[in-house]
Amino acid sequence: MKEPRHFLWRVEGRVGVVTLNRPERKNPLTFESYAELRDHFRALENSPGIKAIVITGAGGNFCSGGDVHEIIGPLTRMAPPQLLEFTRMTGDLVKAMRHCPQPVIAAVEGVCAGAGAILAMACDLRYGAPSAKVAFLFVRVGLAGCDMGACAMLPRLIGQGRASELLYTGRSMSAAEGFAWGFFNRVSDSPLDAALETAKELAAGPTAAHAVTKKMLHKEWDVGIDEAIEMEAQAQAALMQTRDFHRAYEAFAARRKPAFEGD
Repeated sequence: MKEPRHFLWRVEGRVGVVTLNRPERKNPLTFESYAELRDHFRALENSPGIKAIVITGAGGNFCSGGDVHEIIGPLTRMAPPQLLEFTRMTGDLVKAMRHCPQPVIAAVEGVCAGAGAILAMACDLRYGAPSAKVAFLFVRVGLAGCDMGACAMLPRLIGQGRASELLYTGRSMSAAEGFAWGFFNRVSDSPLDAALETAKELAAGPTAAHAVTKKMLHKEWDVGIDEAIEMEAQAQAALMQTRDFHRAYEAFAARRKPAFEGD
């Protein structure tokens, strides 16, 4: 994979770590970082050595959203076709995160606002610090809450009424609320360490199976129960042909822990 220019990327074993790295501004996004993050997550589809992803922010904050001067100001001067091109690009970042096969875990501290809240929402798991404050604050700049899939995804995470409140008001959700409501899987004094620990556990697991779980969690939003059961039957039958499935049985029979290799 290419070395990114607008965020940090490192690999720890089989775990990739994305760090949003503009701490002096609470890690806002720019046109360039949106596009580079989109391309990076797309490239992960063809990166079999990376088994799980962690995304975090530098300097005690996750992400303050779109940069006021580098994005919001220019948007006020754009023509409608350019505006639609931008909003489709930001949505494509979420699509890329949802379609990459690796589980993605957010480690959230401090400010997590606007597009930053969307990035956390788009992850598979979210670990927050007690300092985390999540705000879908689009209404504060005269925009709707329906940004980058928020009206589809947030109600599924925390419920329709709670999502409606956050999207209408733009108020911050505390870490305690986020955990109680199901947005955060865990609140930890060291969310990055917790996220890395889980990512390494997942990376040691049956990665082909994890990819199918992620795919089905995404696709089954749009189908009825009968169709979902058939989709899952076909997926599991295919995974029963993998070496990892056979390794798990052989390890069980030998009373040892399986060593999954992802094939």
